[in-house]
Amino acid sequence: MKLKKSIISVAAFTTLAVSGGASASAQDIEVKKGDTLWGLAKEYGTSVDQLKTWNNLSSHIIYPDQELTVSSKEYYTVKKGDTLWGISSQYGVSVDSLIGWNALESDLIVPGQELIINLDDKKAPSATANTSETAATPAPEQEAEVAPEAEAPAAEPAAQEESVKEITVEATAYTADCEGCSGTTATGVNLKENPDAKVIAVDPDVIPLGSKVYVEGYGYATAEDTGGAIKGNRIDVFISSQDQATDWGRKSVNVKILETK
Repeated sequence: MKLKKSIISVAAFTTLAVSGGASASAQDIEVKKGDTLWGLAKEYGTSVDQLKTWNNLSSHIIYPDQELTVSSKEYYTVKKGDTLWGISSQYGVSVDSLIGWNALESDLIVPGQELIINLDDKKAPSATANTSETAATPAPEQEAEVAPEAEAPAAEPAAQEESVKEITVEATAYTADCEGCSGTTATGVNLKENPDAKVIAVDPDVIPLGSKVYVEGYGYATAEDTGGAIKGNRIDVFISSQDQATDWGRKSVNVKILETK
């Protein structure tokens, strides 16, 4: 039976773009028209190079409404199914760094455990970036223009996998605990019994059911559900927590379709 969903469409400013069990410790801001990396670095007591590293930027260009991380430390609460490798890939850091920051004696982690993520050690942008753009930090007056019409560059999946297709969609969030909800997706996944499932609802004409995807800000997931309002380039991401679903709001995200059935 297709899952009747409670769609959360409240626009919300989140202090942390990473999905899952992350706590709102690091600070994210939304770029306004006229902002520059130089100005933001000065305002938040950091450097342009750090801002570029934390946000995987290959140039100094930023865009209105783009979300940028402007502080260096986050806390992640381990959830069922997490591994140090998966968390390290999600944040662009090494497993050894996670072990060192958290004084772990092994790579064993348990649900509910809180891990420190130091973004100062986040991996730098890909070496394939245009070196003419990254060779030098421009003076403040050279950064003054923000490209208002261009789309912000999409975040890459933590693990570099070749995608079948890449699209931009409007994403909302839903839970399984709404009045009248069956808790079962269109493909038969019982979300009430699997609250940690990474599932999205899709228009099957755009993203086939069963497809493996990477959703910016949500992570790796499977297209397991549909919905009456999910038509065209629209998706719903499943989040078991009502509060976290509300925080997700409605946003434009990049989706990489990694595997289709």
